[in-house]
Amino acid sequence: MHKPPAGIQTPKKPKLWTRDFALVTVATAIGCAGGIAGEFALSFLVFDETGSTLASALVVAIQLVPHVFVPLVISPVMDRLPRKAFLVLGDIACGLAYMALGLWLLWNSFSYVGYLVISLAIACLQSIDGLAWTSIYPEVIPEGAEQQGYAVSSMLFTTLTVIMAPFAAVLLDVVGVPMLLVAQGVAAVAAALIENLANVREHPREQVDAYTFATWASDIRESLSYLRDEGGLRALFTYMAVSNGMYTGYTPVLIAFFRTTQGFSVAMYALFSVADCMGRTLGSAVQYRVKVPKERRFGLTFLVYQVYDLMDACLLWIAYPLMLANRALCGFLGGNSYIMREAAMQRYIPEQMRSRVNAFSDAAVMAASSTLAMAVGAMGEVLDYRLCLTVCGLVSVAVSWLVVWRRRTDVRKVFEAAE
Repeated sequence: MHKPPAGIQTPKKPKLWTRDFALVTVATAIGCAGGIAGEFALSFLVFDETGSTLASALVVAIQLVPHVFVPLVISPVMDRLPRKAFLVLGDIACGLAYMALGLWLLWNSFSYVGYLVISLAIACLQSIDGLAWTSIYPEVIPEGAEQQGYAVSSMLFTTLTVIMAPFAAVLLDVVGVPMLLVAQGVAAVAAALIENLANVREHPREQVDAYTFATWASDIRESLSYLRDEGGLRALFTYMAVSNGMYTGYTPVLIAFFRTTQGFSVAMYALFSVADCMGRTLGSAVQYRVKVPKERRFGLTFLVYQVYDLMDACLLWIAYPLMLANRALCGFLGGNSYIMREAAMQRYIPEQMRSRVNAFSDAAVMAASSTLAMAVGAMGEVLDYRLCLTVCGLVSVAVSWLVVWRRRTDVRKVFEAAE
């Protein structure tokens, strides 16, 4: 066997599965499994009780609002205090809220106004919890193993979605919505207790005697100043907002197409999720096994953006078997691009302002999703459903060229940040 010359050390491959990474992964799996089952139950609850699609849509809209504003308010505080406390306490609070909702539904009749109020409260807690997880997760991944770490989280979610969605459908009929919500609450509390065992390394941050509004405003200005100088991050945030917003917008159009077009059915639409999840799981597995050289990450990601958006544009113009293949390929490509982008961005953003920068990204995505959902929905009233998807795909392609490619030098720096 060939050995390196004396005095030359071969670089060791970073160990991903440390104690802390394993604890956070297990906690994420438990919380995610409970969340998928609970959200599945809630998706049927309002319509079953009210029989109104408008009432169901209003709940979804209300749940989006906190994700736009709450992270912007709380992120400066989160960047100064230990984020682990936000994550653990956020999971516990969410868990108790879901348990309370489930127990209340066991012994009381459904109240739409009451459900709106508790949905708004839970959405606020989830927005804080999600921001804390996004900001902490890079710190439990050993340096140099970012691509593998994000591959694990991506694979975890898609695999659990494929497993838990049909399982939740069975449980919905067997135990009912209230007990599913209680189980989700128990899972969230269990996840919090496991997260609390992890030793999250957080760099010491500047402390103040009293955190005032002036301090908060100063922290916001600092993060805005940072983003003004970071054209690469702004380009990625803009593309993500438009791309995710288009996806949110055309989803109701897809449902309408499968509901109203002869030869198609809701069951055929449901298979889209299976094909997409299988593709994402395979893409995550590839990212876990094959480390992409940092100098190739931008080129591969930009190519994925082109193919993915063009596949959206032609989706409804092809035969159904090709539609499934289209979704599986998009899942595979989307999983790959997500892992490379998140691993690079979260390592690139300074740790001491990661919560604030991620909050701006989340707010942009949620605001774009709400706005574009209404715009695409209105377009669906006057255009053929197939044309709507084509327009969405082509707009995303144009944005990728006008924003990401135009800023390619800056974006490339982001993608080359992680080893």
